[in-house]
Amino acid sequence: MRPIAIIGFFSTLSMQVSMQALAEPSNEVLYSLKGSIVKVHAFTKTGGHSVGSGVVVAENLVATNCHVLSNARGVNITARGDTFTPVAVKEDWRHDVCVLRFEFLPLQPAVLGDSENLSYEQPIFSIGFPGGPPKALTTYGNIKALYALDDSFIIRTSAAFMMGASGSPIFDEAGKLLGLNTFKSPGRNGYFYGVPVKWVKALLTAPESQKLSKVGQPFWDAPEDQRPYLMRVVIPMQNGEWSDLKHIAQAWVKQEPNSAEALYYLALAQENLGDAQQAQLQYAQALKLNPKHSASLLGLGRIARQQGNANEVQRVSGLLKDLDSEAATALTNHQ
Repeated sequence: MRPIAIIGFFSTLSMQVSMQALAEPSNEVLYSLKGSIVKVHAFTKTGGHSVGSGVVVAENLVATNCHVLSNARGVNITARGDTFTPVAVKEDWRHDVCVLRFEFLPLQPAVLGDSENLSYEQPIFSIGFPGGPPKALTTYGNIKALYALDDSFIIRTSAAFMMGASGSPIFDEAGKLLGLNTFKSPGRNGYFYGVPVKWVKALLTAPESQKLSKVGQPFWDAPEDQRPYLMRVVIPMQNGEWSDLKHIAQAWVKQEPNSAEALYYLALAQENLGDAQQAQLQYAQALKLNPKHSASLLGLGRIARQQGNANEVQRVSGLLKDLDSEAATALTNHQ
């Protein structure tokens, strides 16, 4: 089988994906932001106690995930050694965003950013309480995928988190709030997802209640066949169930024909089912829609390597180097 001619496409792509390495946020930015981060405590009727994270998003208002507050008999937050009890709550259970209102909360709000113009491989960092430590911890990563949902995007990052970090803020390098870490996929090599700040902003002007409703189901906790495709592709991919992945991805492409993510998972399934030609076509189409889709570049590189096309491997590796240097190294080291 002849390789698909994609040299001209890569020439155009190389002019679009060059990214400058960006420095981590300054110590001053981190120090300032830690004054906006809170630990959220939820207490159940049976005496249980769970911990999450939150961020001050406006005067006297703290955003966190609704699931952090689920089944809570009482809620409070701690910050700088003090404890504060909310007087009201705004809830958006579908999107898993809740905003707690306090009186006289002496904490500085974070600056709200724009989650509608994010970019793949954009550097991010998060501050929260993974594992419930006494002091907030900072983790770093990149945006790895953006998935359209309702009127915004779910954000997948490479910044891992664990229990206690739900509701922790995702910041850009300038320290502007982009979203909240919310859920992860199961398994050892799980994916980490956040909800966008757009949904936090929408909730700021929503009606409030003096009591938690304690009911509601986030989109990610719906029955399997009602979850977004972004979640339904993960387990088949992790388990190597390529025929199942192909079936799900085909339905996703049919629903969202201009989704680079849908095309990528279809290509991944085709590649592993031995249909390299169709996989190349889908990877290339994903890259036309999103020139920074490094996973699709890596897929094309793998196919070129399998076909013994060393020049193509080097070409892809050069493009990957500007986006994901670790992926580029892995590709070339396996020649």
